[in-house]
Amino acid sequence: MDHLTYLQAIVLGLLQGVTELFPISSLGHSVLIPEWLGGSWANLVTGVSASESPYLAFIVGLHVATALALLVLYARDWAGIVTGFFTSLRYRRVSTTYERMAWLIIIATIPAGLTGLAFEHALRTLFAKPAAAAVFLTLNGVVLLGGELLRRRAPRRTAAAVPAADDVPASAVVGASGAVGVADVAAGVDPPAMDTAIASRLGVVDVIIIGVLQIFALFAGLSRSGLTMVGGLLRGLDHEESVRFAFLLATPVILAAGLLKIPDLMGPLGNGIRGQALAGAAAAFVAALASAVFLVRWFKTRTLTPFAIYCLVVGGASIIRFG
Repeated sequence: MDHLTYLQAIVLGLLQGVTELFPISSLGHSVLIPEWLGGSWANLVTGVSASESPYLAFIVGLHVATALALLVLYARDWAGIVTGFFTSLRYRRVSTTYERMAWLIIIATIPAGLTGLAFEHALRTLFAKPAAAAVFLTLNGVVLLGGELLRRRAPRRTAAAVPAADDVPASAVVGASGAVGVADVAAGVDPPAMDTAIASRLGVVDVIIIGVLQIFALFAGLSRSGLTMVGGLLRGLDHEESVRFAFLLATPVILAAGLLKIPDLMGPLGNGIRGQALAGAAAAFVAALASAVFLVRWFKTRTLTPFAIYCLVVGGASIIRFG
């Protein structure tokens, strides 16, 4: 790999911050865009599929920065979710919005987390190449478009009316919990209405399905956020709820993926690129924060269709170019 310049680091940081949250695949773009630019940029692509690479160590910093941006944006939610996790353990029940959200996120994270630990390296080595990424990016467009078409048939979930806020044992987290709003009042917590709606409409089966969909984001070109949003739409959430749950669910996954590889950045692979990693991380943080705010506003009134069209066009052109 050629020496990573500060300009490249900043551009790649901006790219990571945008494409990680936009439903268009950050890994796919980290493979395709340098290849389209050519020259020293194209040489970076070899680092994506290599067993060990300074470029991969650099990417670690970008992932951590993206996750930190989401933590800042949803600081209130995460404070409540973390507290809810510990209160659910202490009292051995899941009744409030934050307690329920904590366990829904944990359950949804398990499929992709375990699969990533076992197969991430093998899948990246085999498929993080321009031709494969182009095919998967095109497929990502098909998934987004199909999700929008199928969501019209998906029933809109409503919280079941429950007259009392009785404690719900942890083993009974399955299914809708219409009592969460009442339980929040009883527990003295005040979560955003959208968190309560998500917690009321999603059950264990729903988040397992969403978690399984996230596994496919291990293929360069398939978007984690896009798959999560489509899964949310098909399980009865609206666009605003889907993007919010996608961002909350992405935070621990992205952060864990980065923190697990921090030793690479601090070790020999990070020699000569730590300054570039810091510059790229700063760019990724700003881009991720701006992207998240933009997408939250976008999905108040709009859909995934423009992103689907983008993936189909760019993926198709890349198939012609690199196929």
